[in-house]
Amino acid sequence: MKKFTFKGVLDGFRQTVQPQAIRQEHEIQETLKAENFAVRKTFRHGFPYSPTAFAFDPVQKLLAIGDKAGNLRILGRPGVDAYVKHEGESACAVILVEFIVNDGALVTVTADDTLHLWSIRQKVPVVIQSLKFQRERVTCIHLPVQSKWLYVGTEKGNIHVVNIDTFALSGYVINWNKAIEVVRATHPGAVIALCDNPLDANKLLMGYESGLLVLWDLKGKFAEIRWQAAEPVKSIAWHYEGKYFVSSHTDGTICSWPTRPIPKPQSLVCPHAKTNKDGALEKCKAIYKVDLKATVTGGELQTLFNVYGRPCQHISIITMVVVIMPHALSVARETYTIFSGGMPTDKGSKSNCITVMVGKTTTVLEMEHAVVDFIILCEKPWTCETQEPYAIAVLLQYDLVLIDLLTSGFPCFESPYPMDLHESPVTCCTYLTDCPSDLVPALYSVGRTTTSKKNVFSEREWPISGGEWSPASCSYSEIVLYKFKTAKFFEKPKNLTHSSDNNVEFPFAIQIIYLCSESRRLCVAGSMGQVMLFKFRKVESHSNIFVLEIPIFSDYFDDIYGTSPEFDFTPHQVQKSESSDSDKADAVINVKSGPLRIPPGFHPQLFCFTFGPNKKIVQVTSLSVNSSYGLMAYGTEYGLVVIDIIQKNYLLSVACPDLYGGQDPYSRTPKSPKRLESKDEQSRSPSSDQKLLGLQMQGYVKSFPTRMLTIHKGCDHADIDLQQNTNIYEGHIELQKKECVDGLSLRYILNMEHIYVFRKVLLGKDLKKFGMICLTLKISLIRSIPNPVIFKFNSSSNTVMDY
Repeated sequence: MKKFTFKGVLDGFRQTVQPQAIRQEHEIQETLKAENFAVRKTFRHGFPYSPTAFAFDPVQKLLAIGDKAGNLRILGRPGVDAYVKHEGESACAVILVEFIVNDGALVTVTADDTLHLWSIRQKVPVVIQSLKFQRERVTCIHLPVQSKWLYVGTEKGNIHVVNIDTFALSGYVINWNKAIEVVRATHPGAVIALCDNPLDANKLLMGYESGLLVLWDLKGKFAEIRWQAAEPVKSIAWHYEGKYFVSSHTDGTICSWPTRPIPKPQSLVCPHAKTNKDGALEKCKAIYKVDLKATVTGGELQTLFNVYGRPCQHISIITMVVVIMPHALSVARETYTIFSGGMPTDKGSKSNCITVMVGKTTTVLEMEHAVVDFIILCEKPWTCETQEPYAIAVLLQYDLVLIDLLTSGFPCFESPYPMDLHESPVTCCTYLTDCPSDLVPALYSVGRTTTSKKNVFSEREWPISGGEWSPASCSYSEIVLYKFKTAKFFEKPKNLTHSSDNNVEFPFAIQIIYLCSESRRLCVAGSMGQVMLFKFRKVESHSNIFVLEIPIFSDYFDDIYGTSPEFDFTPHQVQKSESSDSDKADAVINVKSGPLRIPPGFHPQLFCFTFGPNKKIVQVTSLSVNSSYGLMAYGTEYGLVVIDIIQKNYLLSVACPDLYGGQDPYSRTPKSPKRLESKDEQSRSPSSDQKLLGLQMQGYVKSFPTRMLTIHKGCDHADIDLQQNTNIYEGHIELQKKECVDGLSLRYILNMEHIYVFRKVLLGKDLKKFGMICLTLKISLIRSIPNPVIFKFNSSSNTVMDY
């Protein structure tokens, strides 16, 4: 007999059980990878924030701008723009920038007293070497043309020399105690400016904060000449002949010093000083920078023949050789004296100015923003000859301006860079995708028409033309397609009312932008509650601006804020005489009245002003436009407003508590002791209650211009029949059912596109609120069509169903 063991039984089971096939998992091949979603630096638009210094390469025609955050922007011809940033401990303000002329490199000095040598020969500039000063703070630098020695002035009054090739200190130091006179017992102060003599590179002119000026012999290592100014020095500049130099001072004066020791300046002028009643000159602000550049009037060839007495337009064959003494040609040379600042200290004077003095002519160029620095652009980099200045590059706090010196009146060049994005603080932006193909060309065409004014900009080409630009790149002139100012449609505010609720520092600031790319309608919301609707047009027009005032009302606002007895909640169009009436509105901005000339672009169609309790200015929080339906809706901190942009009328104005219904987050409080239910009110019959409600509803209806409304008796509901009647403007209501209703059905004679769905049906005493909400729909929305749409509101389920 065969023995059965437990082990054999288990082995039998193992043999009968077939091993299951291993399920093969198919690996899903992902087409998108993590690197596809990585953050990538693409480009930077707009003006650098808080610029601090800039420099220009006269040979390669490149401009470099440093800012307070340690960023460096290198600009060339339109399309050439490089952006780099100082890293590590040097990620701080750039205080000085200097180009190594025609060498593809530049030197920057940051606020941590570190010198950085940048190479711009490649596409992305990089730092080659850095040199940090440990014990002294750097105040100024100077690099002569085609020199390998960089002079560095410090706050202690010492001057160090850095070798550009090795970017290391050479060991040559000009100590302050060697530069001053032996008898001088005080410290001269920090080194403010350094400049080499145009005719002798061995002579270095040093300007100290205390007013001390020293001409230093580099080879002999001694002070050749010393001058002492009465006021602290701000800047110095040589004349190209090297026979004299000028210095600017804190009292608004410019002093001229010859290259010989004299106790006082050879000439002292205060260009903008005014003589007071006592015959003394008024005080002026400091002249922060002065520069001298010489030019030859009409060119060397034309000057030669003008002096000889036989002007010539064209020469084909040399017929004679004329020898003219140098003093004859010097008559035709002119010197430009250009400086910033120096305006009178009185309140009425303009401070943001650049002054150009040529001969006996003085031209003051007013700038829109504070002047940071300026550079005179010249044809020749050599300081020992007439450099032929042709433009002035002015670095402003929020802009870069180039002034044409060769055109009468000194007009500005039209900037191809999108610098003016930051001419005022950026408050909002909107990004659009999938725009129609004809939108960008349309904006570009009107943008060029409105900005290219021959009487404003120079006709000469943009002088900063360095670098190479690939035609495949996007042109800078196509980045800023179109711009316009909404403030020009308003009167200049005289007295801004600053309150705790509406502390409006910029009344015309734009907070929300909505652009419908299909219909080319632009809707803009401002900081004073103004909502502006614009329509794009390619031609100029003369038209008035249609203005609506829209209040937002609720019983809850009465409890909290109280309602002024003279405050009328009736929405109305603002008449011309009402635009400046302070009793009608508490607004601090008024729309210009009368026909306005509007250039091609976005033309104003409708301006809306929305007010809260007691005509308080409300802030617009959201905005939307539907051109297909002809509707514009915007939300405020107090409620919702819907506008019919076709009829230019308001359709809906409902407060937030009425929108919330039963989910109202506001904490309700009793209105007043008089409104609490008394014993008489508790014993009142439903019919009398409904009658009172009907009278209350009539009061609300009269406040809103509506169509004919009738509440009539139904089987188990009450119908509100909205009938179009153009002859009846004031609403009328008649309550025929005397008891409380189970539900309400609403009959609309309107298009399916204009159906409004309420969140909750209000019954009983709340019937008043329901009627008010219905009436604020502004039946002007209704379009006359044959087939009406009927809905029934079920109070039990709070739903809307077909009737």
